[in-house]
Formats: sequence, C-alpha cells, structure tokens
Amino acid sequence: MYIKEFDIRWSDTDANRHLANTAYINFMSHTRMSFLMENGFGQEELVKYNLGPVVFYEHVYYFKEVFAGHPVKVTLELKGLSKDGMYFEFLHNFYDYKGRNFASCEMMGSWIDLEERKLTKLPPELYQNLNSLSHTEDFRILTKEDTRKYGKRPQHIEPHQL
Repeated sequence: MYIKEFDIRWSDTDANRHLANTAYINFMSHTRMSFLMENGFGQEELVKYNLGPVVFYEHVYYFKEVFAGHPVKVTLELKGLSKDGMYFEFLHNFYDYKGRNFASCEMMGSWIDLEERKLTKLPPELYQNLNSLSHTEDFRILTKEDTRKYGKRPQHIEPHQL
C-alpha cells in the first residue's frame, strides 16, 4: 500500500475549522501523482508517450471530522485496471494520527493521448509499473462498461435556456 503523509495547513480548513472537501481532493491527487512519479510516470515519460491522466469521478465518503494539529495519512491502492491499462480505479483511505479511518474515496480514471485528445492504452512498461501498486481485496479487471456503471450522461440544453 502506498502512503503519503500531510500536515493540515490553515488553507486546508473551511469555515467549520475542519478539513475542507477541496483539501481531500488535493491530498488524493498529490498522493496519486507521487506514486506515479516514483514509478515511471514522471514528466519526461508522460511527454515521451504524450499521455495525461483523466479523472472520471471521485466518490468521497466522510466518516469523521479531522482538524489541524496532527498530520494525516492518505493511502493508495489499485481497485481495478483494464487489460490494456486504459482504465484504472484507485481506492484512497484517510487516517488520522491514531490510525482512525476518517474518510475513503473511490476514484476512476483513464489516460488520454494529449495530441489526439482521445483515451488511450498504456505502453506495456507503464502498465507493469501501475499494476505494481498493491491491489485491494476486491480488485477486478475493468472494461469500458465499468466506466458507465452509474449511467450518467450529458443533458444538453438549448443556449437560449441559459
């Protein structure tokens, strides 16, 4: 399991003086990017393969408030990966200094070819690096259908309605 520690800064809190929801998103993003950069997904490699990560969704579950004064730890595990590496799902858990789990998040994403602006698979060496992340107990092979499991689709309106 990959783990990253964070101090809660004043700017990470909200009007209720607890960790703001935006801080959760930032801590998770930082944790993911740290893992990726340490495992062959640095800027040089992303430029070489013309890749960028895309987030489809982040479902955060809050269990308990957490406040500044003690560091928190954010974990990262691989919950799913497609056979070609195009789709991935991560699980993040948040722990306070006593090891209490105060939040969890399921995040799904993909890789985009930054020139073609289309989703793309991972090169084999990057696939192996990503797949080296510890897997959750319920890890599964993802398919395109998994990315649509919530049935959300755009609902366009006519411009004059805006």
